[in-house]
Amino acid sequence: TIGSSIGLMSTSAWIIATAALHPSIAKLQLAIVGVRFFGIARGVFRYLERYVSHQTTFRLLARLRVWFYEGIEPLAPAGLQQAHSGDLFTRVVADVDTLENFFLRVIAPPAVAVLTGITMWLFFAQYDIRLALALTGFLLLAGIGVPLLVRRLSQAAGQAMIATRAELNITLVDGIQGLTDLIAYGQQDRQAQRVQRLSRQLTRQQQRIVIIGGLQTALTSLIIILTVITILVIAIPLVRTDRLDGVMLAVLALAAITSFEAIQPLPQALQHLDSNLTAARRLFEMVDRAPHSRPHSQPLSTLGEAIQPPPYAMGREFREGDILSVTDLRFRYHPDDPPALDGISFTLRTGSTLAIVGASGAGKSSLVNVLLRFWDYQEGQIILGGHDLRRYAPDEARAFFGVVTQNTYLFNATVRENLRLARPDATEDDLIRAAQLAHIHDFILSLPQGYDTWVGEQGLKLSGGERQRLAIARAVLKDTPILILDEATANLDTITEQSVMHALASLMEGRSTLLITHRLIGLDTVDEILVLRSGRVVERGYHTDLLQADGHYRRLWEAQNEVFAL
Repeated sequence: TIGSSIGLMSTSAWIIATAALHPSIAKLQLAIVGVRFFGIARGVFRYLERYVSHQTTFRLLARLRVWFYEGIEPLAPAGLQQAHSGDLFTRVVADVDTLENFFLRVIAPPAVAVLTGITMWLFFAQYDIRLALALTGFLLLAGIGVPLLVRRLSQAAGQAMIATRAELNITLVDGIQGLTDLIAYGQQDRQAQRVQRLSRQLTRQQQRIVIIGGLQTALTSLIIILTVITILVIAIPLVRTDRLDGVMLAVLALAAITSFEAIQPLPQALQHLDSNLTAARRLFEMVDRAPHSRPHSQPLSTLGEAIQPPPYAMGREFREGDILSVTDLRFRYHPDDPPALDGISFTLRTGSTLAIVGASGAGKSSLVNVLLRFWDYQEGQIILGGHDLRRYAPDEARAFFGVVTQNTYLFNATVRENLRLARPDATEDDLIRAAQLAHIHDFILSLPQGYDTWVGEQGLKLSGGERQRLAIARAVLKDTPILILDEATANLDTITEQSVMHALASLMEGRSTLLITHRLIGLDTVDEILVLRSGRVVERGYHTDLLQADGHYRRLWEAQNEVFAL
């Protein structure tokens, strides 16, 4: 495109200057064809340049988003606990979009400018080396001096703008997610003022960058004028001494002006460089975090020993014996933290139910996080299906477990799609069977579009009990040897809890089950109870035996009964 522009302007200048001498039309014929060629080529090359560059950029952005998601996926949930959802959204959307300029406005312009500068130097040097040196000097001044000045002025503003934009997005996400509470406490005006303050701050920073951009345009225009004057000062004496054809005076002047078309994007390239580097730094800041669960030096999958956990209905080798054994397990989230799990040992036999109870902070959720390989434990041993837990890849280890938690996440999709999260290849009969076992099939059929009904963001169109039963149906579909029920009936009213427990009973039948709870209801039917306190097992046994022991379990039981009595 730049070459066509220079060719068009140079040829046009030659035609105009030559035509002033009234030559024959034959002398102008080739130049006229050249003008037409360069004029058409300029449009064609401009289109091809835009098409190729944007296609390349859009593919790059798509790969960047996938790369970023794949980079943070191993961090979840441990590595993302300190990250704000609004900040993550800014990184994956706004920061990736910022990198759109990297190829178009940061990488390509310097390459084009260097190629154009070399070509123009060779063209001007054939007439006089001083012309080439003068043009090169002004091109360097416009292509390097002005950009460095602009970068120095805009560097802080660009970084501050990205930081402010991230803070504004966090504030907006917080305000939208907590809008109900803000209204309830009468703080919506205060939140609006904060959004307004950040918006004004962002606007001021954007205006500063625009002003700096205007300054670079003005400086570049001034340099172009000085270039033309200098070229004329050097070239006019050459014309007088017949060392240069007078027609070429116009050609050199217009060629010099047009060559700056390749230089003009450079100040903006440096200006975008800072924002691109800041955006890239924010992306790598997340992706380069070390996951809390690391692969084993000799994983089973590389030794050809990987065990794909069979579905419950086909798991004959797990019908008898211990499917899960935990010995002297010790774990802390950070080296300076007190132990979250301190010397825990237990065995889960095939088909048995083990309840793990304790007050909040006792270590129940920490145990689940370790079993699912969200974190790696520091000491002790966990044997799962006959192998050390850490020798499984995280996905292989998690395939042994079906999990129902108190905070079931439903995607903004249909009931069918949410169920197939557990097993994408599930047939319609599989979905219906799972829903029936979870006692939610009839409810789904009562929805406007049945299994194709959208459940809303986080399943907000459904009640808490309905969301829990969908989670149970997902666990049925996954069909795993071990079931983990982590406070599965917490935050439900009594009637809904009874309905959910009825559905859970169908799911637990014959399965190895870990029942994690702080509510001591229905524990008289489990095979064993572990009582946790400050990460340690302080009691273990049957419900009746623990009540008679008059220990920590008895105190938890009495405290719960006092609350229910109120």
